[in-house]
Amino acid sequence: MLFYVTTLRGVEDVTAEEIKNYGKVLEIRRGRVIFEAPKGFIPKLNAQLRCAERVVALIDRGKFKSLDELYSIVKSHDYDFIKGKSFAVRCTRVGSHNFTSIDVSRVAGQAVIDSFLEKHRERLKVNLDEPDVIVRVDVIDDEYFLGIDTTGEGLHKRWWRVYNHPAHLNAIIACAMVKLAGWKFEESLIDPMCGSGTILIEAAMLGRNISPGKNRDFAYFKILGEKVEVSEENNKIMNLKGVEKFKKHVDGAKANAEKAGVLDTIVFEVGDALKLEGTYDCIVTNPPYGLRVSRKGAIEKLYDGLCRAVKRCMHENSRFVVITSEFRLMSFLAEKNGLNVFHERFVQYGGLKTKLFIFLK
Repeated sequence: MLFYVTTLRGVEDVTAEEIKNYGKVLEIRRGRVIFEAPKGFIPKLNAQLRCAERVVALIDRGKFKSLDELYSIVKSHDYDFIKGKSFAVRCTRVGSHNFTSIDVSRVAGQAVIDSFLEKHRERLKVNLDEPDVIVRVDVIDDEYFLGIDTTGEGLHKRWWRVYNHPAHLNAIIACAMVKLAGWKFEESLIDPMCGSGTILIEAAMLGRNISPGKNRDFAYFKILGEKVEVSEENNKIMNLKGVEKFKKHVDGAKANAEKAGVLDTIVFEVGDALKLEGTYDCIVTNPPYGLRVSRKGAIEKLYDGLCRAVKRCMHENSRFVVITSEFRLMSFLAEKNGLNVFHERFVQYGGLKTKLFIFLK
């Protein structure tokens, strides 16, 4: 069966590596990965994928020239699986068109209704707010992707988050950073600006094989009538540490880690990242960006101090992984402080263009 997952631009390759555990990757596109896997893997894909946003069962894909043609394409398919259920169409549109995503949803929705009506002499129920079945019609330039959303609410919304930092890191990016760091479970990992603990919790859950989709309701429940499959967890103890300047965020990080079941393997403490001590294998962090620091020059002072602190806490095989929208400044200050770029890539984070760096000593 064909599927595609959506993910954040810049981490498609990390997502594809995950998918290889469950199916055959056919194509890596901007913001999505197309692959082949057994239909029975739908619960497992939603439960276990850490770097994907949603899993869509692909009905059809191809080129189109107009909304009329798209209507005919969507109408040509069978929607027996919606019988007795409500549905809605969701659309993501990328590129320049003479129509909107709302137009696509309207036309595709009518096509589904008309197709079902012709075959069953019955009109489907539309529920735009809480549908039983979500039909996705994504349009990218002159291409369409028609499928069934098996996920519902995005996979990046983790079940363990009970405390929200004002600028908490997307869990997909956090997990990708840990994976790109090449972190091994026996290695030490510290986040010197840990906020609500996302990076450390994702690392701990990875080490303990705790499902990111645990305790979640998914869209496929109403189609397949199955429950989510969770992984076999372990009690591995890891060397994970988080430092955060504000106690309220430390308390929030502890609450998140406790909810995730990993508080016993992460040490959280109030402290100053610029006074970091010790030696660590992996230093992974998401520092404040310039748009979140009001005082002029404060961001440069912060990044300069962070690079100096990190440098003295690294050994010859340590990796320093950081993401920021202030990437030119970070690159300059890292080089100034004797850190060498091993890898860098742009990652689209919401409306921000950020860059992820891996520095070596």
